[in-house]
Amino acid sequence: MFKGSMPALVTPFKDGAVDFETLKRLVDWHVEQGSHGLVPVGTTGESPTLSHEEHEAVVETVVRQADGRIPVIAGAGSNNTTEAMRFLMHAERVGASGALVVTPYYNKPTQAGLYAHFKMLHDSCTLPIIIYNIPGRSAVDMTPVTMGELAKLPRIVGVKDATGDLARVCAQRITCGPDFVQISGEDATAHGFNAQGGVGCISVTANAAPRLCAQLQEACLAGNYGRALEIQDRLMPLHHAIFTEPGLCGAKYAMARLGLCAEDVRPPLLPLTDETRAKVDLGLRHAGLLN
Repeated sequence: MFKGSMPALVTPFKDGAVDFETLKRLVDWHVEQGSHGLVPVGTTGESPTLSHEEHEAVVETVVRQADGRIPVIAGAGSNNTTEAMRFLMHAERVGASGALVVTPYYNKPTQAGLYAHFKMLHDSCTLPIIIYNIPGRSAVDMTPVTMGELAKLPRIVGVKDATGDLARVCAQRITCGPDFVQISGEDATAHGFNAQGGVGCISVTANAAPRLCAQLQEACLAGNYGRALEIQDRLMPLHHAIFTEPGLCGAKYAMARLGLCAEDVRPPLLPLTDETRAKVDLGLRHAGLLN
């Protein structure tokens, strides 16, 4: 169920509030563009600055608008285990296909603590759970050994790996097995990630370039890595430009340039500087998305 290009969906704002009408249009657009799934209220969805009520409303809106056309993996992570349980149970109740759960940030738990956290979440609902391992943001790195222990649980089905370490894919194949769903969390290395055994990407760039990202993933899944590399060459300047500043800011600016949504972000994040805007414009042109 979980493979291909899955945009880490932005949360559009209007006058400081969630713009639900634009959110619905974005869901329809991604379906039309060929995205293979949607991941609302992750980092790119500005989950840290959404209230609990906004978080849950965004998930419910995306699930209802997708209407079963493509899977929806709801962001449900927290460094508070009880809070993550709340988000998981809500995602299950509204009909999400699965949940993305980040390793607890700031607390810096041990590997045993990570196992206990995910085991409690696993036991609290019936949704498939994707582990989100992003040590650069969470300050804790789940080892392949710990992940292998969690993979023995029936509803811990995969990982969004944002370590940027392509050797991790092979190490996790050894500890978790070849059927464990490994999804890249980094656009720039997604092509190589798939060659090592990955099956998709939860992508920031796909917010602005969903068709190209979907075509890249489809080529990889078909074993046509030459074709995938051609597409990656078109996308690479855009990947780099979007991540010059926080990626969600770059993604929202790119989307604003394409007339998809406003570029508004919530503090403490800020709109892009003029220098970075110029880089994103160049990336969009290189990809053939902007005249």
